[in-house]
Amino acid sequence: MTRNTAREIAIHLSYELNFTDKTVEELLQSRLTPESFSRLATEDALYQESPNAKQAAYIRALVGGVAEHAAELDGYIAKYAVGWNFARIPLVASAIMRVAMYEILYMPEIPNGAAINEAVEIAKKYETPETVKFMNGILGSFVRQEVSQ
Repeated sequence: MTRNTAREIAIHLSYELNFTDKTVEELLQSRLTPESFSRLATEDALYQESPNAKQAAYIRALVGGVAEHAAELDGYIAKYAVGWNFARIPLVASAIMRVAMYEILYMPEIPNGAAINEAVEIAKKYETPETVKFMNGILGSFVRQEVSQ
């Protein structure tokens, strides 16, 4: 499993948190198992391979960090979503941007450009070209204004 695949799985799990009453830890415990991956592999090739310990730790760090910092990350999305009401932003797009912003703010080993590029590439699978462009603009503005000072 590549880091990009692990990142995309973290986005799926971050998105799923919007629709469950499970805690982050309960969700991770139930989803990061070989049995869960085996079930999901029939629906999505992303789950063909279970994560190793390092990949599972990365997924856990992303999902847990995004959940812990959700209000902060959503504040940044709202701040840079010029002309958009936060409630209008698709939940998948929000999950993708939260993960990228979390990586940028809290995982210094991941270059900002890589976090943005991976977010945009993943978004292309799930969102319209207009939404992908919008997301790229938000993430670029976020890095220029909040990080590159």
